[in-house]
Amino acid sequence: MLSRRGFLASAAAIAFTNEALAIAERAWRMADPDPLAGAADEEFWAQIQQAFTLDRAIVNFNNGGCCPSPRVVHEALKRFLDVSNQAPSNYMWRQLEPEVEHVRRRLARMFGADPDEVAITRNASESLEACLFGFDLEPGDEILTTELDYPRMVTTIQQRERRDKVKMVQVKVPAVPQTAQDIVGCFERGLTSKTKLILVSQVVFLNGTINPVREVVRLGKRHGIPVIVDGAHAFAQFDFKRDDLECDYYGSSLHKWLMAPVGTGMLSVRKEKIEGLWSFMASAETQVKDIRKFEEIGTHPAANHNAIAEALTFNEMIGLERKGARLRYLRSRWADPLRELKNVAFHTSLDPKFSCGLTTVEIKGVKSDELGAWLLDKRGIFVTPITAPSFAGIRVTPNVYTTLDEIDRFKEAMTEAATKGIG
Repeated sequence: MLSRRGFLASAAAIAFTNEALAIAERAWRMADPDPLAGAADEEFWAQIQQAFTLDRAIVNFNNGGCCPSPRVVHEALKRFLDVSNQAPSNYMWRQLEPEVEHVRRRLARMFGADPDEVAITRNASESLEACLFGFDLEPGDEILTTELDYPRMVTTIQQRERRDKVKMVQVKVPAVPQTAQDIVGCFERGLTSKTKLILVSQVVFLNGTINPVREVVRLGKRHGIPVIVDGAHAFAQFDFKRDDLECDYYGSSLHKWLMAPVGTGMLSVRKEKIEGLWSFMASAETQVKDIRKFEEIGTHPAANHNAIAEALTFNEMIGLERKGARLRYLRSRWADPLRELKNVAFHTSLDPKFSCGLTTVEIKGVKSDELGAWLLDKRGIFVTPITAPSFAGIRVTPNVYTTLDEIDRFKEAMTEAATKGIG
């Protein structure tokens, strides 16, 4: 049985010699230092593509839902689970669990926050529900959000409506904004004297719109209203830091664009705000100012959150600015030709200020669920059918492992569907 010293030594050796990480390191050494130029460097991206174990029979364009992890991450997860299983109360609790603090420091560094402002959760829903349930509200108080926000967050507010007699106000926002004020103005018009909380998505899950979060946060601060930022589809998709948003409350999933193990998330609360937010599950009074109170969920695997470290390393090697540029480059390769077809409509702004890796597109006269089924059954391409209050289509989300051939196959399939139909 491994000693702690022996376990850590063997784990480190495996981590640093892992083939997937070595591939990423080689790619990093040969990368163009200019992220925009590097977006089209296929020799670099071919190295990144080899770092994944995938089913290439299927073109996976639903990375906005849940991304596959690079091999180095998945192998770390399995390794930690194997070690834990030898004697969970010893290896999992006493040896692996303390390593979460190293992960916390690295995660905080990527986000641009203090480690004591970052909790590691199981997903964005847990993080955001901690915020939405964590504020003291009175009957009649209003929580302001939009009609394009994530259903689970809407359900959370609706439960507070039933239990606490608060009121949800959903404003209509444009799916394809032309300016930041198009979005901010909608929030401003939704404010009343009873507004006590604002929820805003950094990236709209339905179509990938990047909302002007900083301006919404500033709006809230002018009125003394806390703003909760839903970053489920934003963190590690493109380059930004916490203070670029100026936010106090931020929740995200890490199994999306960070490509960490399934069931990992992050909650960030600015240090001076932690005391005023109740923990989602019970915590001791001595933890009132401790971000770790949001991690009091009972017994859970240490493997999941420890393997986040490998996902951080993998993304750092690529570089988030280069990653965002690559995702926009892949989108342009299929979207630009389709824009020329008269019956193709985009429900995502293609302006890089307003979108990156998620794009929703419609073929007029073709139902989104039928188009999604046709793409999967006839072309082996997996996308996400979308039905929103003001638009419908398919959400297309490639990733860093996506090849140009896969992009071209999608472009050709969509061209056929738009010009010849799917019947």
